[in-house]
Amino acid sequence: MFIFKNVLYFQAGIGVLANMFLLFFYTFIILVHRPKPTDLISCQLTFVHIMMFLTGGDIWLTDIFEVLKIENDFKCKTIFYISRVMRGLSICTTCLLSVVQAVTISPSTSLLAKFKQRLKMYMIYAFFYIWSFNIFYSSNQIFYASGFTNISKTNQMKVTKSCSLFPWNYIIRELILMVSISRDVFLVGVMLTTSTYMVIILFRHQKQCKHLHTISHLRASPEKRATQTILLLVVFFVVMYWVDFIISFSSVLLWIYDPVFLTIQKFVMYAYPTITPLVQISSDNRIIILLENMHSKYHKKFF
Repeated sequence: MFIFKNVLYFQAGIGVLANMFLLFFYTFIILVHRPKPTDLISCQLTFVHIMMFLTGGDIWLTDIFEVLKIENDFKCKTIFYISRVMRGLSICTTCLLSVVQAVTISPSTSLLAKFKQRLKMYMIYAFFYIWSFNIFYSSNQIFYASGFTNISKTNQMKVTKSCSLFPWNYIIRELILMVSISRDVFLVGVMLTTSTYMVIILFRHQKQCKHLHTISHLRASPEKRATQTILLLVVFFVVMYWVDFIISFSSVLLWIYDPVFLTIQKFVMYAYPTITPLVQISSDNRIIILLENMHSKYHKKFF
């Protein structure tokens, strides 16, 4: 168990550092340069992932609350609520990223091409809707999360060393699960549809350029690299999200949370926000050039 927790802290540390770097990078791009539509979404996604790490059970934010001597019940409600909001925003933002990239690379003859000119305006509306929905939808955590008292008397389900969940009313629980499953199936369906569309576009483009053999044409364009990166992230997200969903659904259904079980769930939950920034950093030419310039200046200064 001790080894599992150390691995979890190490994973969270890498995830926070990588996401913080990306957050500063995208903020700089948005404020100083002319950002691409996907930069705005990626900036929000990195912020969401940082908050996911900070509200992940007994990591960091819990310790901050304890230092400030904030009441345990308020602490638990706040952490559970923010955590659920961020997890919902993660799937919504990833879906939006996939849709926007599909629109961006769509041919001028396609139906999606007419949305290109007003893409940023549509994105602002999308941001407002997904934030509003998740803030409202996750409000049930305020009522069902509480500081842990006595599980033998209240039938609470202990999910951290100091927090637990109250049993839900059967009808409310079924309603919440139905809405959650409907939302997730819809968003994953949209992601898979847009991903299939992008794969088809890339395949057609590859066939059209097959007769070209020069190095300049064989080199992947920035749009193609960005599309391949987003496809990789979407596939990885879908796999990790449904593994996490199955674990969460099973725990709620059985009303059991084993410490090892909880640690494994957190490891799965943190996998996507840890891998995402690493993939983005390694595939974005702007970041690669920035890091190469920083390395070159450092090398000249000290060597």
